[in-house]
Amino acid sequence: MWGVIHGHVVECALGYYINPLIIVLFGVILLKEKMRKLQWLSIGIATIGVLVLALDYGHFPWIALAITVSWGSYGLVKKQLGLGALEGLALETLISFLPYFGYLIWIGHKGQGQFGHHLGLTILLMGAGVVTAVPLLLFNGSVNRLPYTIIGLLQYITPTVQFLIGILVRHEVMTTGRWIGFFIVWLALFTLGTDLLKSGSASDDGLAKLD
Repeated sequence: MWGVIHGHVVECALGYYINPLIIVLFGVILLKEKMRKLQWLSIGIATIGVLVLALDYGHFPWIALAITVSWGSYGLVKKQLGLGALEGLALETLISFLPYFGYLIWIGHKGQGQFGHHLGLTILLMGAGVVTAVPLLLFNGSVNRLPYTIIGLLQYITPTVQFLIGILVRHEVMTTGRWIGFFIVWLALFTLGTDLLKSGSASDDGLAKLD
């Protein structure tokens, strides 16, 4: 949220591009998951694209790194707990309730709170909770159903959408290096898609033979 508010949508997207690499790393090293050759190739290509994007900034991308480490660790904890989608979200909401509630009281005491002062803004703030909760429920549900490596690879969808918002909506500057990195990552997505299609066809053939 801080990155978006302060005009760093593209760097936030970079963080989400790096995030699947961390997730795959967790999956292979900590969870002992196996990956196919095309999946390794897609990770290698994506790594090159991320490096190009990082070098283009000319400075260490702290925002991107913070997003990567926090979201990757969050997913790993979810995977290890193995709770249902609703149960997991309820537990983390309960844990975060006290500090969040205390913060709301503090900003309200300082006269900076906005909730309840204007109808339109109050509705938007409430709606933000729904917009946040629904994707978390879906993520919590999928993380217990899919291999962690696949979850990491599929998360390239999020930074792609963010990149488009940064370019088309926020009109952030796109240098040649950023465009090169963007297209390299798309090549990695194409490689992953090819692997998923092949593996899906193989599964279908196996089922057909059993029938």
